[in-house]
Parts: sequence; structure tokens; C-alpha cells
Amino acid sequence: MRREAAAMSMSVEQPLWRALTAYRALTAVYAVAIAVVARDSYERPQVAFGYLAVLLVWTLATLPRFTGAARCTRPFLAVDTGLALAGILLTPLADGAGRHAADGPTLPSIWTAGAVLACALKGGWRWAAAASTLVGAANLAQRGEASPNTLHNVLLVWVAAIAIGYVVEVARASERTLARALEIQAATRERERLARDIHDGVLQVLAMVQRRGTAVGGEAAELGRLAGEQEAALRRLITQGPVPEPRTAAGPDAVPEDDKRPQDLMALLGRYADARVTLSGPGTPVELAPHAARETAAAVGAALDNVRTHVGPGARAWVLVEDEPDQVLVSVRDEGPGIPEGRLAEAAEEGRLGVAQSIRGRLRDLGGTAELVSVPGQGTEVELTVPKQDQGGGEAATGRRYPARTGEGTQ
Repeated sequence: MRREAAAMSMSVEQPLWRALTAYRALTAVYAVAIAVVARDSYERPQVAFGYLAVLLVWTLATLPRFTGAARCTRPFLAVDTGLALAGILLTPLADGAGRHAADGPTLPSIWTAGAVLACALKGGWRWAAAASTLVGAANLAQRGEASPNTLHNVLLVWVAAIAIGYVVEVARASERTLARALEIQAATRERERLARDIHDGVLQVLAMVQRRGTAVGGEAAELGRLAGEQEAALRRLITQGPVPEPRTAAGPDAVPEDDKRPQDLMALLGRYADARVTLSGPGTPVELAPHAARETAAAVGAALDNVRTHVGPGARAWVLVEDEPDQVLVSVRDEGPGIPEGRLAEAAEEGRLGVAQSIRGRLRDLGGTAELVSVPGQGTEVELTVPKQDQGGGEAATGRRYPARTGEGTQ
């Protein structure tokens, strides 16, 4: 874990920024040294040394800025590059005609490359190309002609800056990949640790409740069945782990591409089919928007919970799915005695909102309907109508979530 933390804290850019800091200080001193040696050849030495004094003070004062990309802001780099361009364009005014015609160095000399490299480290190859192009244009303008030596220097700075900018972009991408890999590794280790603890405690208790409940029978058998379902769900969770939050450039609220694809409602309902629940539907996928498909399946699950709770754990139920051009119809029918008149209103007053919220509420937010037909002695049928276009906006629009299936009575 210490190695992982060290890898996370060590940025691949930091050595480059440190090297650039040293480069700027040394080249500023070098530019001043060249001017001192050639002081007698300047036509206007006050222009040359005035500029170099500003350059030296600026370089020394801004060294702390070059500790990382965060402090090298866009306005700061614009001023830094502008100082380099000013020195290049002032060279004909300060330099002697002979040195200027003989391709002598500009006032900032090779210090100019430091400004271009700073843009490369900050913004990648695009910023590097823009800064080096401006420097090259200034060099050509102050010379008045494109001599072979000038073209060589301009091309060298341009290619080197773009190459370094590209390397920085690749290094940043690699660093993000490494950070993500270390994060996944840490999450996997934590999940394994939790799995051991859960296996030693919770899973064994749930398995024991399932065995004892099945042996005792009656209401205890239903408790055992629920414990078995929770044990299986918990095993899946600790084996597969939670679904990771997507990381996109648009931010945490962006919807991943996979969540935009239609989902097959029949596949979601398939987990409810067993010896007591018969699922019937088209032989082809019944596709709905992901949120609509999940909410419809949850409403069917709530209806089946009502069947087991109020009719009996061994009661038969039939789920029928019909795929129409503009809507999907789902019906859940049982073989129970039916619902007495006024029972739903009474359940709502008692705070048991299974039909009102877990079923009707879900369908209402999808822009659909949920109708309950019950004839005493002939069972109950729940009819769900889901439009194929989510008119209600669902969870994404309302932010509302309804009670999950708990196995308790939800009427």
C-alpha cells in the first residue's frame, strides 16, 4: 500500500517542471552574459540592458510559479511569452547593424525556448504549437528575411516544443490510467476483506435461518425463503462488487452510453419465473428505456410479493407480457380469493402503500397506468400499461425512488 501511495503522489510532470525552472534561471544569466560581452557593439545599449534587467528580475521572481501546472495559469503564460516576443522584436533597435545582419543572437537568446516549453508542459502540443509559431514569426519579422540559420532555429524550437507537449499529454493519460488501476486494486482488496468478514458471520446466519425455517414450516418457512434470497443476493454482491460510478468528462451526473440502450423487459422479469410463477410473452425481446424497464419489473415484483403475502407462499401466479406498437401491457394474475371491497383504502390509511406507491406510483411516473381488477373468489389481476416513450421522466426527472421488495405485505 505504501508503494501505491507513493506512485499516486509522484507526478510524472514534476521532474520536467523542475528542469524547466533550472533552465529558465540559467538561460536568463546566459542572456545577460552575452550582452555584457558584446556591450560595445550595441547601438543603443540602454535598450538592451534595460530589457535584460526586466528579464532577469521577472525570471527570478517567477521561479516559484514553475513548480507545477496549477500555478502556471493561462494569463501568466501569456505575459511570459509576450516578454520573450518583446525581446525578439527589440533586438534590431538595440543591436548593432553588423551583428544583426550576421544572424547574431536576439536579446533573450535561448531563454525564449523556456517560455515555449512552459506552454508545452501546461497545455500539451497544441499550446506548444501556438507559442512556437508566435516565436518563429517574431524571429522572421525582426530579421527581415528568412535566412537558413534563422529557419533552422525556428524549426528546431517548433518541433521540440510540439514533441515535448505530446509526451506530456501521453504521460498524463498514463498517470490517470495508473491511478484508476490502483483504485480498482484497492477496492478489490477491500471487497475481499469484507467478503471474509461477511462469510464468517452474516452469510452463515442467513443459511442457518433458511435451514431452520424450512424444517419448522409455516410462517418460519417463508422467513427461511427470504433469508435464502438475501443470502444469494449478498453472495452476488461480495463476489461481483457494486457497479462503479462512471467517470466521464461531463462529470458524475452524465449518463453512460450503456444506460441509454434499451433493455429487454422479458429478461428482467425472467428472475421472477419459478415453479409458482408462470411468465408468458413474445418470443422476441420487449425493449423499453432502461429506467422504464427497471421500474416496470419492480412493479411486477411488488405485485408478486402481494400474492405470496396475502394468498400464500405456495400460491400460483401468471405474468403475461404483450408488446404493442406504442405501449407494453403487463398483467399479473393470481388464484387467490380476491381483495375485499375497501381493503386498499384501508391499507393506505394504515401506511401500507404497496399498491399505491410501489405499483401505481411507479407507473404514474412512467406516464403509464396500473389498474387492479379483483372479483371475490376469482383472484386478482394487476394490469400495467407502459408507454414506450417515458412521458413522465421517471427517476431521472423526479428523483423519486419507491420501496424495494422486502417480502413483507405491501398492500
